[in-house]
Amino acid sequence: MSAWVIKGAAPYGEEPTDLVVRDGVLSTGPAPKGAQVLDAAGLVVLPGLVDLHTHLREPGREDAETVETGSRAAAQGGYTAVHAMANTDPVADTAGVVEQVWRLGREAGLVDVRPVGAVTVGLAGERLAELGAMADSAARVRIFSDDGKPVHDPQLMRRALEYVKAFDGVIAQHAEEPKLTAGAQMNEGVVAARLGLTGWPAAAEEAMIARDVLLTAHVGSRLHVCHVSTAGSVDILRWAKAKGTRVTAEVTPHHLLLTDDLAETYDPVYKVNPPLRTAEDVAALRDGLADGTIDAIATDHAPHALEDKETEWGAARPGMLGLETALSVAVLAMLETGLLDWRGLALRMSATPARIGGLAPSTLDEGAPASFTLVDPAAHWTPDPAASASRSRNTPYAGRELPARVVATFLRGEPTVLDGKAVR
Repeated sequence: MSAWVIKGAAPYGEEPTDLVVRDGVLSTGPAPKGAQVLDAAGLVVLPGLVDLHTHLREPGREDAETVETGSRAAAQGGYTAVHAMANTDPVADTAGVVEQVWRLGREAGLVDVRPVGAVTVGLAGERLAELGAMADSAARVRIFSDDGKPVHDPQLMRRALEYVKAFDGVIAQHAEEPKLTAGAQMNEGVVAARLGLTGWPAAAEEAMIARDVLLTAHVGSRLHVCHVSTAGSVDILRWAKAKGTRVTAEVTPHHLLLTDDLAETYDPVYKVNPPLRTAEDVAALRDGLADGTIDAIATDHAPHALEDKETEWGAARPGMLGLETALSVAVLAMLETGLLDWRGLALRMSATPARIGGLAPSTLDEGAPASFTLVDPAAHWTPDPAASASRSRNTPYAGRELPARVVATFLRGEPTVLDGKAVR
């Protein structure tokens, strides 16, 4: 196992210090003989980032992404762990499939890949999947989600919430009342009316969240709300938390920055589910993340093959890439606006998502596993889709200058990224 001295890095952007990596853990003692030196003067060091919401597409759509390519994109974005959503083909609704994804992640060795198990068989919303078997499998699944679809049957949702209590699992809900979003193409509002596109009303998300926090409080279980996108949802979550309900929530980088007027370009790269909302929603999401109503930033990294995305708006699949740009977008939306500092950002992109997913949070304390990321806060860069580590190219940030860039990532003492590029 290699030894490193990280010279002059600033933990959480605070006082610079030297970090010693020895036998896979952090140390403040003298550097071992022969240790490699990484000059980190001017760089910020953060605990390794953890993503609660990644689509790796394998098995089934390896033309869009594989566990290996998605892991490489994650490492380049500063992540040391990702949770891989269940809407693969076959669906990750059995112990066999989640163990397959988990093994592929171990073989890639770039980040810890934690599979998310489906709540219902085939994501069909009709009967519960093998929740207990997935929890007991080698993958040790703790998050269950039909993401892409809601668990719309309230009785089935109640049973799922009751079931996961046995192993402190959590149901991660894609909050969408499907009868209110039939045929929807974008956010319901003045832009949709101007374009003549069917709108996805905010109430469709808010109604589902309201139902689920009431069910969660009744059952005494844990609910996690995926990709919150509306101001009204923030209000409901704030109310639920004030009552002591065990609910957590995430927001995506793109919902913290982009707005629905981008649909006027008819560029399908801006088509996502839930849709981009208004500037008022963006402001409410930022405030909710800053005050802790929203717990975490999660990417909803959604790679798509060219033929599924570069088509007319109505036929394009929803979703955009996110792993490689998440930290920069978060810096733009939350640090440069003064809503968070580096420590606050690390809490929402590392420690809190780890806790929600049942992982031991990474820290920069002596004796902790040396899983961390080094960020150049002064850098400005323009994402190039052709240079992405992902197998897909559907980034909305092509040609847009972003602040801050990940320079290096270490996973348990071994570098996965150096000089901004994956080293494995």
